Amino acid sequence: MTSPKNGITYAEAGVDIDAGNALVERIKPAAKRTTRPGVMAGLGGFGALFDLKGAGFVDPVLVAATDGVGTKLRIAIDTGNVDSIGIDLVAMCVNDLVCQGAEPLFFLDYFATGKLELDQATAIIEGIADGCARSGCALIGGETAEMPGMYDAGDFDLAGFSVGAMERGTELPRGVARGDVLLGLPSDGVHSNGYSLVRKIVELSGLGWGDDCPWGDGTLGAALLTPTRLYVRGAVAALRGDCVSALAHITGGGLTENLPRVLPEGLGAEIDLGAWELPPVFKWLAAQGGMAEAEMLKTFNAGMGMVAVVRPDQVAAAQDAFASDGHAAVEIGTITGQAGVSYKGSLL
Repeated sequence: MTSPKNGITYAEAGVDIDAGNALVERIKPAAKRTTRPGVMAGLGGFGALFDLKGAGFVDPVLVAATDGVGTKLRIAIDTGNVDSIGIDLVAMCVNDLVCQGAEPLFFLDYFATGKLELDQATAIIEGIADGCARSGCALIGGETAEMPGMYDAGDFDLAGFSVGAMERGTELPRGVARGDVLLGLPSDGVHSNGYSLVRKIVELSGLGWGDDCPWGDGTLGAALLTPTRLYVRGAVAALRGDCVSALAHITGGGLTENLPRVLPEGLGAEIDLGAWELPPVFKWLAAQGGMAEAEMLKTFNAGMGMVAVVRPDQVAAAQDAFASDGHAAVEIGTITGQAGVSYKGSLL
């Protein structure tokens, strides 16, 4: 047997397997607190197991969603404030799942970086676990990829994958009809869409992430990192009460593009922009960027992170369901017989 020409190791090439193993040990307690009925194994296997019967389903249909958090990551990286970006990652996936009528069951994450920094990675994944715990969704697996040469120092990327289930025949949307009421669920700010425009407007304003927030307390960077609101528990309560006909997660495309996705052909929506107050962050973005109202409504959530379509006789029941999870659902419009979304009144 010939002797090796050198003693180079994987670590010397930039990949530290020991650091990866240490990360798994660090995050096991965070993952454990997300355990729910149906979880069959902890972290560390080649795959994750989940028992649908154990979760209480009889004739389930699976629903899957995947997403990221876009260039909001850039602000998290530049400020070093990564504690809540994992909540955004979970929210972007599980808020989509409930719009299909599904209860989110489990979540997996993909975290990629050039060099694994244990404290940074731990904070990110603990944020993911926090989002899962708030959603009743188990963090049952994931992948940490250390890829030197692929990312600049300090940079990382995130992707999330979630699976939910519903009993056969209960999928949304269903039964949407002219005259149904639109209930808007308030957002917690920009959430996780439109950040390329946000970053451009901040650049034009001349402000930095560490400067005072122009519309509130703290720094500008911290304000713009306010995590995406989780609507899962309230939405699941409404689904179990059979008091919603459709749910639309207001993400990229805003109210203008997302609401039509849940409406039958030939039906549309009229939204009363006077039904709620535009949050200060959007007022500031509009003023700094000279944005037209139509542009804001098709780029940002404009203060409404989810919209429920509800039969007129179910409005109170739906509002109670959402209120059980802290969401004050507001009547913002109705379903019409004309396709598309129309607006009355003004936000700006």
